[in-house]
Amino acid sequence: MASVYSTLTYWLVKHPYIANFTWSEGETLGSTVFFVSAVVSVYLTATFLLRFAIGSLPSLGPRILKPITAVHSLILCLLSLIMAVGCILSFTSDPKARFFHALCFPVDMKPSGPVFFWAQVFYLSKILEFGDTLLIILSRSFHRLSFLHVYHHATVVILCFLWLRSRQSLFPVALVTNSTVHVFMYGYYFLCAVGWRPKWKRLVTNIQIVQFFLGFVASLGLLQEHFFGPGCSGMWVCYFNGAFNASLLALFFNFHSKNYGNKTGDVAKKSH
Repeated sequence: MASVYSTLTYWLVKHPYIANFTWSEGETLGSTVFFVSAVVSVYLTATFLLRFAIGSLPSLGPRILKPITAVHSLILCLLSLIMAVGCILSFTSDPKARFFHALCFPVDMKPSGPVFFWAQVFYLSKILEFGDTLLIILSRSFHRLSFLHVYHHATVVILCFLWLRSRQSLFPVALVTNSTVHVFMYGYYFLCAVGWRPKWKRLVTNIQIVQFFLGFVASLGLLQEHFFGPGCSGMWVCYFNGAFNASLLALFFNFHSKNYGNKTGDVAKKSH
């Protein structure tokens, strides 16, 4: 077990490229306002145009789409697991780190080291997740192309960029919780694509809601450190992050009530 831990720690934390990583605006891939603006604009424009043009395009069919969906989901499932483990090990393997370091970065924090490496990978993975939308459109499952879906995919890319640019406190907690949720979510999509539909679809939505509550709880520790301690880095983005999480929480509750609330009511009616 110790050898597994040591191997993971080396490849996910202490490898020279990861340990010496530095995020530099204008030099690191995707590190400019122009890049993130262009990426989000292309995503929204392509989603709008494809949504209304898909009817005139030939259908690919499930024989083509299901293998593509399976590969896409498996890649993101494994990548999410690696990011979560990598970020956790970045703290647990550092004898100088303590829990509140994951909540509150010093105001003079430099965007370097393993934690910021995984934040950069997480940021770029959100662009890879745009493939979700393309697959939904190509499969013509337009009921899944909701405002929540498009809003979440577009906004989270901007948020991740701001994490890095502002050296935002609290992002390691958000990275780990979100990546963990996506292990289950993309694992579910992968299993569906290969022909086995698990019965825990509702669990995925419930876990997504729980992660937002955990974010609010962690924010209390951040505010304690910021206002009664030496201060925390990137607080202005934390406020934006909090507003974004609140909007997602409201949208996910609405999604949950529409998809599962009526079913509960129907079961109750049938039992009487």
